[in-house]
Amino acid sequence: MKKEKTKFVCSSCGYESIRWLGKCPECEAWNSFTEERVEKPEVAVRKGYSGDLNMGKLGAIELTKVSRFSSGIGELDRTLGGGFVPGSVILLGGEPGIGKSTILLQALEALRKPSLYVTGEESLQQIKLRAERLGVKSELITILAETDTSKILAAIERTEPQLFVIDSIQTVNNPELMSSPGTVTQIRESAYAFIENAKKMNRTAVIIGHVTKEGSLAGPKILEHIVDTVLQFEGDGSNLFRIIRAVKNRFGSANEIGVFEMQGSGLKEVLNPSGVFLNEENRVNSGSCVTAVFEGTRAILTEVQALVVPSYFGNPSRITSGFDQRKLSILLAVLEKRARMNLSNKNVFINVSGGIRIDEPASDLPICLSVVSSIREKPLPVGTIVIGEVGLGGEIRGVPQILARLKEAEKLGFTTAIIPKGNGKEIKGKTGMKLTFVSSIEEAVNTAKAYI
Repeated sequence: MKKEKTKFVCSSCGYESIRWLGKCPECEAWNSFTEERVEKPEVAVRKGYSGDLNMGKLGAIELTKVSRFSSGIGELDRTLGGGFVPGSVILLGGEPGIGKSTILLQALEALRKPSLYVTGEESLQQIKLRAERLGVKSELITILAETDTSKILAAIERTEPQLFVIDSIQTVNNPELMSSPGTVTQIRESAYAFIENAKKMNRTAVIIGHVTKEGSLAGPKILEHIVDTVLQFEGDGSNLFRIIRAVKNRFGSANEIGVFEMQGSGLKEVLNPSGVFLNEENRVNSGSCVTAVFEGTRAILTEVQALVVPSYFGNPSRITSGFDQRKLSILLAVLEKRARMNLSNKNVFINVSGGIRIDEPASDLPICLSVVSSIREKPLPVGTIVIGEVGLGGEIRGVPQILARLKEAEKLGFTTAIIPKGNGKEIKGKTGMKLTFVSSIEEAVNTAKAYI
C-alpha cells in the first residue's frame, strides 16, 4: 500500500518542514509541530479551444507597412532601420559612461512627442544638470526617479507617453518578489511588465541594460530574445568616437551601425565615417593599410596598422585592438606556411584606427599586407586600398559588394586597389581605379613587395 505524503506545520507561525522538529527554527516555539496530510493537487484537464484562431495561408497573408516615427537623429534612425516603431521594445546596452543616457535624452528632445524618462540610478537634479549641458529643454519630457515597477507603470498610464525609457532594468524591482534588484527573477518579471504595457498600449519602450566586463549584456539572456531590437553601444573613454551597432532587429537590418563623436554638448552624428577613420599622416608609415568594410548597407573605409618587432622571450606576443586575436593567429600561420615568412620569433601587434571593430573576412588580406609592410619597414603607396578574404590554403577569395567598396574608396581619392581575382568579372569596366588582381597570398605578398 502506498504511503500518504505528510508534512509538519508549526501551529505558532505556520513554518513547514518535511520532518518533525522539537523546536521551530522560525519562531523558536517548542513542541509546536503537527502532522498534516499533503493534499494531492487535482490534475487540470485541457479542454479544446473552439473559437477563432489568428492564422492564414502564407500566400494569402497581406503585408502591412510598418509605421515608424523618426528619433530626430539620423544615425540612430539608420541603426533602428528607419526610426522607432510603435509598440516595439528596444534593449540598449553599453559600458558605464559611454553615452547611453546622453543619446536618449538628445533623442527625446528631437522627438517632440510626449515621453517619459525613468531613472533608477540618478536623482531628478542630476538629470536636470545633464539636460542643461546637452541643451535639452522640451516640455514634453517627463522625468521620474523611481525603482518600483508598479509605480513606474502607474506613471506611464498617467502621462501616456509615446515613448518611455527605463534607465536601467537592473535597478527596478517588483516589491512582491523576495529577490533583490538585479537578480534574474527581478529583471525578467520587470521587463515582462514593461513589454506588456508597450505592446498593449502601442507605445515604444527603450530599456537600458548594463554590460559585463566582457562587454556582453548583463542579466538573463532571455532579455535579448523577448525584445524586438538589441542595440550595442561600442567605444571607450579614451576614444571620442562611439558606435551604436544593431545586434538584433525585427524591423530592419541587424548589421547597421551609427557613428557618433562625443563632444562637450553631447553626441554628434558623423555623416562621413570613412573620413574620420582614415589618417593621412599615418599612412606614410610602414605597417599601415587601408581597407573597406561593409556595415549594414554602407561601405566604410578604415585603416589597419601592424607593428612587427623581434621577440626576445620564449612565446611571441599576438595582441590586437579592433580585430579578433584568434583570427590573427590563423592569418600569421597562413603567411608562414604559404608565403614562407618566418614569424615564430616576432611579436605582432594589430590596431584598427578610430575604435571601430572589424570582423568580416574582407579584412584578412589587409591585415596580412600590413604585417608584410611592417616587416619590410616600407609603407604601401598612398592611395592604395586592399580588400580580400584569405583561406587556409593561401587562396584569396572574392568578397561581396566589391563595387560599392571601390566606389567609396574612389570618392575619397584612392587610385589603386589590390583585390581578389574572383571579383574581376563583376567590376570590369565599372571603375576608373587601377586594379591589381591576386589569387593567392604568395602572389599578394609579391605584389606588395613590388610596391614597397
